[in-house]
Amino acid sequence: MQLLTPLEPDPAALLVRANPVAKLGAALVLLIALFASLDGVTALVIFGVLLTLVPFSGLPAGVLMRRSWLILLLAVSIGFFNVFFAANQLGPTILDIGPIRIGAETLFNGAGLALRLLAIAFAGLLALATSQPTDIADALIQQLRVSPRFAIGALASLRLLPMLGHEWQLISMARRARGVDAGRNPIAAVRLYAGQLLALLIGAVRRAGRMAQAMDARGFSAVPCRSVARMRRMRLGDWALLGGSLIVAAAAVGISLALGTWRPLFG
Repeated sequence: MQLLTPLEPDPAALLVRANPVAKLGAALVLLIALFASLDGVTALVIFGVLLTLVPFSGLPAGVLMRRSWLILLLAVSIGFFNVFFAANQLGPTILDIGPIRIGAETLFNGAGLALRLLAIAFAGLLALATSQPTDIADALIQQLRVSPRFAIGALASLRLLPMLGHEWQLISMARRARGVDAGRNPIAAVRLYAGQLLALLIGAVRRAGRMAQAMDARGFSAVPCRSVARMRRMRLGDWALLGGSLIVAAAAVGISLALGTWRPLFG
């Protein structure tokens, strides 16, 4: 599970130096705009802006794209099924082959859904991949006044993600050593994959329980407030990032309104 291995961005990159709360807040603003708009133009504008931020993320574009292939596959698959299995094909027919008929409006809606999913996932990916887990926990405690118990629990869970990838490799090698192989049978491969995933889930639950007991024994559940070793503040650039996300969200909706394609979630 290479997808669980954390990325290592350039510490000098603009987005990496931003406050994690500002990045999460900016991603939340974009997510609200994407959830509230069902059209593809709004998603296309926001996704285009997110792509322009990749050079400022400190992450190599090739590595980022290779890590997000699963997101792309899921988004395209969901859009594909919504087009081909729609109850009614809307708009002029652009493809009519035997029982397959695709309308232009249905195809546009399916592409818009895929773009929305891509933009939603990419906004969260940029916010989290450019932030260290310790910085996220510190910012949650200092800027959002989140309970230290919750923030440190979130930090511990983020730290455990690489271990899940390592355990997945160990389970795979143990099964291979025992001669467990699906061969060319796709049904057997799915069954073995589900069993391996269940074993990983059980191990993760047990590890989480042991870690929770260890953290309680070390006083992480203490009622008095805890001291903070690393001070983090909201700087001018962080507020600019939040303001920029508001401008991008408003501009995306405005462009969609101007083109007459905007479809609100409610209404």
